[in-house]
Amino acid sequence: MSKSVKKQVEESKETKNPHLELVDRGISKLIDIPGLFMLEHLVRLTLSHNKIDVLPAHIIELKNLETLNLFNNHLEELPTNLSSMSKLRHLNIGMNRLYSLPRGFGSFTKLEVLDLTYNNLNENSLPGNFFFLDSLQALYLSDNDFEVLPDDICKLSKLEILAVRDNDLIGLPTTIGELNKLRELHIQGNRMTVLPPELGKLDLYTGRAILKAENNPWVPPIADQFQVGVSHVFDFIRSETYKYLYGRHMQANAAPPAKSSSKAKKASRREIWGKK
Repeated sequence: MSKSVKKQVEESKETKNPHLELVDRGISKLIDIPGLFMLEHLVRLTLSHNKIDVLPAHIIELKNLETLNLFNNHLEELPTNLSSMSKLRHLNIGMNRLYSLPRGFGSFTKLEVLDLTYNNLNENSLPGNFFFLDSLQALYLSDNDFEVLPDDICKLSKLEILAVRDNDLIGLPTTIGELNKLRELHIQGNRMTVLPPELGKLDLYTGRAILKAENNPWVPPIADQFQVGVSHVFDFIRSETYKYLYGRHMQANAAPPAKSSSKAKKASRREIWGKK
């Protein structure tokens, strides 16, 4: 552990600075940083671009933490008590090596932004109470391995941003139409051919609303509408003609498009020092 890291922790303790940034410092073991978990005054802790492979359960001793950034580390799992951090609002665990989330992860009471981008998660990785995160406003799940989004996504009633680009999604649940606060939906680079008519209940094309849907194998009628513009897509999926065609398509139960490329070379799957 470098002296500069220790010095920063000591200075934080002395000055009561609520923000501590330890970015790209070659840190692998948080327990090797003396006094880190005694900094109860911390509101924001940034540990991105390190080599941390274990997040100690002691992290909850930082009881005033509102923002925890662990982007681009080597984490393979999270402590089960993490969700007891009652003041946490922003949690970034993107670009790690997670295959699952711990039991009880959905118990955060104030979490507003959750970034799980670029891990190895799928619909079976989520604990039973994941969709109890009813304070969540932004959920980033891009660059994972989801083939479906659970119907319970609709329970995230305050959700404004949902990013699931570059997964293996073969469709969206009809319940997505219940997310009436959704203003950004990123579904690029999946395996979707159709959109549920219920998506038409949302406004994702006026003002600052965003729908990104490139690089999907859309059926020709939807692909044609995207060529004209997103508002035309919504007009089309709201039509009775489309609802009929969508029903026929679902009844046919056709095999989904094949996965287009292997993700075996993802950084989140690289071997790390004797572990996989």
